[in-house]
Amino acid sequence: MDSDNRLGAFLRARRQQVSPEECGMAGGGQRRIAGLRREEVAMLAGMSADYYIRLEQGRDRHPSDQIVAALARVFSLDDDGAAHLRELARPAPRRTRATRRPERVTPSLLRLMRTWSDTPALVLGRHMDLLAATPLAVALNSCSAPGVNQVRMVFLDPEARNIFPEWPKIAAETVAGLRVSAGTDLDDPRLTELVGELSLKSEDFRRLWAEHEVRAKTAGQKRFTHPLVGELTLSYETFTVNGAPARCSSSITPSRPPMPSSLWFCSPACP
Repeated sequence: MDSDNRLGAFLRARRQQVSPEECGMAGGGQRRIAGLRREEVAMLAGMSADYYIRLEQGRDRHPSDQIVAALARVFSLDDDGAAHLRELARPAPRRTRATRRPERVTPSLLRLMRTWSDTPALVLGRHMDLLAATPLAVALNSCSAPGVNQVRMVFLDPEARNIFPEWPKIAAETVAGLRVSAGTDLDDPRLTELVGELSLKSEDFRRLWAEHEVRAKTAGQKRFTHPLVGELTLSYETFTVNGAPARCSSSITPSRPPMPSSLWFCSPACP
């Protein structure tokens, strides 16, 4: 998981996904590498090639804010990607991690969800474990039952490709969302276990994880294929649970069981 040089791994992955043409440069014929060369990134970002190489190799891990902004521009990072790059360049000090305890949904939130009889709603944990769901959410998608890990379901459950007609899009969004949720805390034992399992069992996950795409799923539309109803297109909104601990690289399991990270609502898509 590139735990020793996370900044370099991110820069290398993003560099390989930007073409010279996207940056207004001539392609230069057949190239031996995907994306930009290190020297091209350095030129576009206004820094020396030697300094950029040191960043990728991990010999310099704390670039200035100006350098971070320039690299975000060269790689065309959105707000989520740029924020992730800043976190990698300014990691918080690591502290001793307490014993992991299960995430929980508060009784008051569960009582509130029980009143949403006409709304599909899910509560997801930090690693996309489904912690609670309304009955309509489970009826909509049989894989949306409490206890199911959504990342594992998307990549390892054969039924997922039948449920989601746009499976490649869903898969990419799921991995990008997991990176947002994990932040820079890649040493988290639960995350290490999940990524390790999926990397061994799914070539698609392994490829997408290596791309270091970071993108939060805040709102949008999803298409489902239901065995009885047929194809459905629903809009969704994601809300952060305010009681959830903040995401940071030095996070420690709190004295009480940690709160879930997000709450999803679905509704029929607007025409």
